[in-house]
Amino acid sequence: MVIKVFIASQSGSTAIKKKQQDVLGFLEANKIDFKEMDIAANEDNRKWMRENVPGEKRPQNGIPLPPQIFNDELYCGDFEAFFNAKEDNGVYTFLGLAPPPGSKEAHQAIIIQNGEVPESDKGDLGNEQHLHIAAEDQLEENIEMLHNHFEQSTDINAKEEEQPESKDEEEQPVTEEEDEEEPVTEDEDEVDES
Repeated sequence: MVIKVFIASQSGSTAIKKKQQDVLGFLEANKIDFKEMDIAANEDNRKWMRENVPGEKRPQNGIPLPPQIFNDELYCGDFEAFFNAKEDNGVYTFLGLAPPPGSKEAHQAIIIQNGEVPESDKGDLGNEQHLHIAAEDQLEENIEMLHNHFEQSTDINAKEEEQPESKDEEEQPVTEEEDEEEPVTEDEDEVDES
């Protein structure tokens, strides 16, 4: 399988040039094998590209502009689709390639397939993913600890209810001294009324 990037080597548009450079630069940096297919220097490349971009992926004017990306005969997408795949760490999937082992995309694929990260792959993860896994492990530990604490506290409460109250905890009768309030004198009543 060969990735083909259709470009225009002699484009007057700086936007097209920049998009082409972004795609080619990314592929080179990630050591993804590809072929540049120049539509400006080769009319056959131009015709092939225009004929093989699916109708629903064509712009409103009907003429697809470079860069257009194919995996052999299979259409992958234009720059916007490539950019979105790159932002989502899904370029290998976008290109129809298997992600290299240890890459973020490979780990995402494992998570999607299995629903979790295998123990054997946890050592290869980036720092952010280690922190996420550690946080999940800590959360599970905290939940278990709270559950155990709750069970212990309900056991203690049940035992306390079964035991009679001790004499120290019994209510003491209120003495007359504590029950009586001080009488209000006439002098205090006159002050309050004024």
